[in-house]
Amino acid sequence: MTIKDTPEEWEIRSSETPFRGAKTSVRTDEVVMPDGSTARRDYQVHPGSVAILALDDDDRVLLIKQYRHPVRQKLWEIPAGLLDVPGENPLHAAQRELYEEAHVKAEDWRVLTDVYTTPGGCDESVRIFLARGLSEVQGERFTAEHEETDLQHARVPVDELVQGVLAGELHNNCLVVGVLSLVAARGGAGLDALRPAEAPWPARPFEA
Repeated sequence: MTIKDTPEEWEIRSSETPFRGAKTSVRTDEVVMPDGSTARRDYQVHPGSVAILALDDDDRVLLIKQYRHPVRQKLWEIPAGLLDVPGENPLHAAQRELYEEAHVKAEDWRVLTDVYTTPGGCDESVRIFLARGLSEVQGERFTAEHEETDLQHARVPVDELVQGVLAGELHNNCLVVGVLSLVAARGGAGLDALRPAEAPWPARPFEA
């Protein structure tokens, strides 16, 4: 048996959108089950996101700390952001987010992994990039607003982050998945064997 996720779509008898927000919405579908019965499924409709594990020459990961109201915590995270434009090239979005949140650019980009954040209740898919060859960007800084006005920045060694994840001290999903994927890739075929930055992404198709 091949262990691989596969596309499938069960019949939907009806669908409605009881809530529409600025960036996301909530949809209710009446889905036909394998035995012929139907069940209502509520889920958040999300445009998708990108996240960037930016690794410097000293084997440190660039982090930001940001308040997240739903969980009432300030979380250490890797830079990330929404795919604001339908069909947007995720690499371009990632480069923009790295500049806006950290004022950094990178010379080498790879796809580290693609994940569904909470597939039982949201269709969000995130592409996590590995960015290397970091340098500061010259010029005007992005104007922060809302939670981003209180960001903290740090560069933390990979080994320290792994310890924090396993100790239950770091919880952001992109940070956890990104750091552990980095370690796994190093222990396998190596970072240069990762997918190219513009590898296909079936969950969020785009034009290269």
